[in-house]
Amino acid sequence: MKSSIIQTVVAAASVASAHTIMQAVNGLETGKGIYMPDNDNTPIQDVSTDSIACSGAPVKKWRSSSDVIEVKAGSQVTGLWLHELGSTGPDEYSDNKVIASSHHGPVMAYLKKVDDATNNPGAGPGDGWFKISEVGYENQVWGVDKLIADEGIQTITIPECIEDGDYLLRFELIALHSASAPMGAQFYLSCAQIRVSGGTATKKPETVSFPGAYSLHCPRSRGVHVLELENGLLSGNPGKHAVKIEITWCFELAGPRCIGIVAVAVILACSE
Repeated sequence: MKSSIIQTVVAAASVASAHTIMQAVNGLETGKGIYMPDNDNTPIQDVSTDSIACSGAPVKKWRSSSDVIEVKAGSQVTGLWLHELGSTGPDEYSDNKVIASSHHGPVMAYLKKVDDATNNPGAGPGDGWFKISEVGYENQVWGVDKLIADEGIQTITIPECIEDGDYLLRFELIALHSASAPMGAQFYLSCAQIRVSGGTATKKPETVSFPGAYSLHCPRSRGVHVLELENGLLSGNPGKHAVKIEITWCFELAGPRCIGIVAVAVILACSE
């Protein structure tokens, strides 16, 4: 409990300086294949709102982009996260170039096939999302830790087995440092507008809905709620106690006491 109180105080003190925002996809800045947010790096915390799909409306202001990024199935796409929109390097606090190192959590990516990718973020809410990438928690290293080490670059491989056409590519970072209370988890999101070519269309992915994939409380099967963190890491041995539920990884000790939960979906695997 003491650690939770300390974390809450620290989080409140650093709220203005510890956030992050997507800067570019494949080197193209926001406004070119990514809708332009209103220079707002604050997270989404209400998982029931449509903004949990692609950020943007109704919570944030945004301007649409008429550009679509052409990508080949099987190729890599990079997204760049930095503290503020337009950042090119570290600010006066080197710990905060990408996001504060205290903001442990997973880094993920999803795709959704749409008729017109330029309808972004409007086409985001609803079913159809499937996960293509996840860097969670392994060997006491979180996805955010790796993202910081990679200077904010999130690298994703577009599955070769999907259909050709327009997609929204959803980048997601979940900071769990304040998730000791419902609605404490911080969701940083951005959706890029891509057009995939060269896909084999040999797999039909399992999909989830945003909103809908996350609920507010643990131990519900789709929660994002951490009851206790020690030194920014989950208590116990998450690798040993990980239990895969329908669309979540729930890290737990003996009994029903859930000490940490990270919502996920089944990752599309072309080789299976």
